[in-house]
This record gives sequence, C-alpha cells and structure tokens, in this order.
Amino acid sequence: MSDLKLQIKELIINALELEDIKPENINNSAPIFGEGLGLDSIDALELGVALKKRFGVKFSAESADNKKHFASVDALAAYISEASSGSPAL
Repeated sequence: MSDLKLQIKELIINALELEDIKPENINNSAPIFGEGLGLDSIDALELGVALKKRFGVKFSAESADNKKHFASVDALAAYISEASSGSPAL
C-alpha cells in the first residue's frame, strides 16, 4: 500500500498547491488537518474532489465517517483500498 500512500501524498500536494512540501515530509499517520498539514475545510472539499477524480471514491457530506477517512494518509489509503475492493462507499 506504500505506492498508494505516495500517490495520495502527491495528490494532496498537487491538488492543494502545497509548493513547500514534498511527499517525504508528510508523515503517513500524522493528522492532515489542524495541527498536521494545517489544512482547513475548503482544502477538504478540494481534496475530496481530487480523490474522487483520481481514485473514483466518493464522500458523502452527511457522513460522520468523513472525519475518520481524512484523519491521515494512512486512513485515506485504507478507505481507498476498501472502496476499490468492492465494498460500498461511505
């Protein structure tokens, strides 16, 4: 799954235009929002759209699980892997 995590990191950097950050600077288990990369709710929307385009995963605005899915690169990778394996998207 490390290739998937690298792809997610690159997508975060490119989609959100984080010019000063490299994939190796993003810790897989560190929070993406708040104290982690310092991303906000607007970034979350942009990232959600980019993830949908790249990986075909969907996020529901009403889903309480979104916070869990966007917790870290590890969490996003797990969600994308689960969703792409035929499990229903949340």
